[in-house]
Amino acid sequence: MHLIPPTFSIPTKSLLFIVLTFVLFAVQTRAQSKDPSPINFPIPKNVDHMLFYLQRDPNTNTLIYALNLKENGSLNADNPIQVYWIRYGEKGQKKDLGYIQSKFAYGIDVKTLGTDKYEFRFVSHKKLPFYLQRSSDKSYHVTVTINNRMIRVMRLFIRIQGGSFWLPNVKYAEVEGIDEATGKPIVERISVK
Repeated sequence: MHLIPPTFSIPTKSLLFIVLTFVLFAVQTRAQSKDPSPINFPIPKNVDHMLFYLQRDPNTNTLIYALNLKENGSLNADNPIQVYWIRYGEKGQKKDLGYIQSKFAYGIDVKTLGTDKYEFRFVSHKKLPFYLQRSSDKSYHVTVTINNRMIRVMRLFIRIQGGSFWLPNVKYAEVEGIDEATGKPIVERISVK
């Protein structure tokens, strides 16, 4: 039996492939949607301070991106967003990200831009900036600009069709949310083709 040494070289390349596909994406609308996931994904409910969530094939386990508040209720400015799983595919329990998931796939790097304003990027795709900002109603929201539209992010979805654990076949990603200019729901698809 051949064991892979713990250098993380294979996982690094493979996990980077999953999310780096964001780099190659071209924006499409949901009307162009083909090949949707066959999985019926749950919508996270009653999740404290959730900003948005991320789901992907091949299972219903969901990543939660939530405000990281101190005991006194103020935002932890050094680490404003906490990321964790809700393992719907198991018993629905909350679970921290693993090291590889945090460092190479679903984790984020955050930079402070000013009072109550932060920029963050996924560790696996540093070209697309997201913004966490406190709005006039004192709540925090995450926005991203795609196709010249500023979207208040509610859900990210990565469609994986086949492949293997280390080399999945990523078809596209979708950003779902509210168009900040119109106040209407919007879905923008980012395709790998």
